[in-house]
Amino acid sequence: MKGLYILFAVIMMTSCQNQSKEDLNKAKQASIDSMKVEINKQRVIDSMKTEMAKIKDEQKVESQKEQKVVVVHQNDGTAAATATPAKKKGWSATAKGAVIGAGVGAATGAIVSKKKGEGAIIGGLAGAALGTGTGAVIDSKKKKE
Repeated sequence: MKGLYILFAVIMMTSCQNQSKEDLNKAKQASIDSMKVEINKQRVIDSMKTEMAKIKDEQKVESQKEQKVVVVHQNDGTAAATATPAKKKGWSATAKGAVIGAGVGAATGAIVSKKKGEGAIIGGLAGAALGTGTGAVIDSKKKKE
């Protein structure tokens, strides 16, 4: 009988140890998984920081390119250099074409159509489309120059 108790105790201890090992392995795997998730998050954050730094560097270079140096000759024979920021561009030809085309198209549509409101809307949309196309052509020609 003593042997049965000892055998039962050994079986219980072994099964408890196996169960705790399984729990321990599950906990280890959960920790590993969470660490992998955090590593991936950090990798994304680092790549975004790198991209933001590149963008800032590009903007810095562009702003330096935009500054012009003007040399002014004074009456006493000396020259003074001053840096002036580049003039900001206005509307693109595409935007101007769209606005002008919409206005002209709306006016023409209202004059020509029997239903004034409907004609103005249709004419405005058609004029905006044609004006945008014309402006885009002008913009592309300016870029080539």
